[in-house]
Amino acid sequence: MTDTADPDTRRHTAQSAETMADVRFEIDRLDRHLVKLLEERQSFMDAAARIKGTRKSVHDRERIEDVITKVLAEAKREGLSASIAEPVWRTLIDRCIAYEFEAFDALKPGRDKA
Repeated sequence: MTDTADPDTRRHTAQSAETMADVRFEIDRLDRHLVKLLEERQSFMDAAARIKGTRKSVHDRERIEDVITKVLAEAKREGLSASIAEPVWRTLIDRCIAYEFEAFDALKPGRDKA
């Protein structure tokens, strides 16, 4: 028997959910996990801003396409629609780059600004 008091304990699968309350519970649970994962990813944007020597290196087109290629391959393996994965990751990358520019500028004010 699952602990129904714990909001992070999975209660249903997509196949076993019978009500919209079941579906919403699981989506909310997954969203909490995603927030934690995104916060962890964000922490590495702080590390990148600290490590990178120039502001210009924050936006790396080759790396962006490498990430997208890897994500699409993983999405295919896991059964996630590419029409969800690609725009979600492109938006995520775009916002992470904007965040990293802010972090870089806060750590290294005035460096390499053009």
